Amino acid sequence: MKKALMVSLVALFATGCMSTQKDWSATGGSKSDGTVKLSYQYGLFESPTVNEEQAIRLASKRCQAWGYSSAEAFGGITKNCNSPSANGCNSWLVTKEYQCTGQQ
Repeated sequence: MKKALMVSLVALFATGCMSTQKDWSATGGSKSDGTVKLSYQYGLFESPTVNEEQAIRLASKRCQAWGYSSAEAFGGITKNCNSPSANGCNSWLVTKEYQCTGQQ
């Protein structure tokens, strides 16, 4: 019985910490400044992987709607806890900013 419980707990922990694909989504920006903010969220037991090409495509699409030709990342990422608990953080929001480039 103990062995079955231990195997179940190990399996649960291992699957909970596996890499999880996350997609970027537009969460802010400024047409007048030519900036786009993209974000994704992940939980306590997730190890997120993101597709930077998907981010550039999404930011460029938003910039093109504003009359620019493309976008490029600038600066780093910000990571904020959006679900704090007594034991730490249960969920994080990661945000990256992009600059629109090339007037059409």
